[in-house]
Amino acid sequence: MLFAGLQKLTLLDYPGHTACTVFTQGCDLRCPFCHNSSLLDACAAPENPVLEDEIFSLLAKRRGTLDGICITGGEPLLHAELFDFIRRVRELGFDVKLDTNGTHPAALRQLIDEKLLSMVAMDIKNSPERYARTVGLPHFDLGPVRESTALLRENKVPYEFRTTVTDELHRTEDIAAISEWLQGPSAYYIQCYKDSGHILHPGLTAPSEEKMHALRDAALPNLPNTYIRGM
Repeated sequence: MLFAGLQKLTLLDYPGHTACTVFTQGCDLRCPFCHNSSLLDACAAPENPVLEDEIFSLLAKRRGTLDGICITGGEPLLHAELFDFIRRVRELGFDVKLDTNGTHPAALRQLIDEKLLSMVAMDIKNSPERYARTVGLPHFDLGPVRESTALLRENKVPYEFRTTVTDELHRTEDIAAISEWLQGPSAYYIQCYKDSGHILHPGLTAPSEEKMHALRDAALPNLPNTYIRGM
């Protein structure tokens, strides 16, 4: 499998673990605030391609230092060959955290059922009413995303939900609607938007600190394990 990037060490992408992060090419959403816009086109050749051999060489050298690997994108579950890659990583004794947008529940279920994942972080883009606008697809079908959230809530693997918020696209009533959808003990992180310099549609802004706290407070009645991240 060819990857679009490799970060050799991260203390942030996999909470509580030392890990490396690999990036896959291609995504089926077009969120205007996407901070990895160069990874969206599944047909494009990666700008900085990384071969599997390079990743496994790193893991071999960092055995005992790295706890695991974070797989992000793009949307990793677009790639059928990801299954064999993860199997090899797990055979080496490393944990695997997957970042996903939830649009491929069948693939997610297979990975969970095979016990190949150590953690899943799933992006919740906005309230159901405003999902299509937020992912940049006017006719977006929310059904697969709902299926993925229900699957994670079966608690077969540690997971978190998270929403990256911008001042323009996310209101307190949207976060309240998300909390009604996901209500329960799930860990939920409200992440402050940051302009990485590679945004799909520049011009969006981060919410104020006051608004970030208001967004969190809107979620707390239904999602008591709600936290602010990245502010």
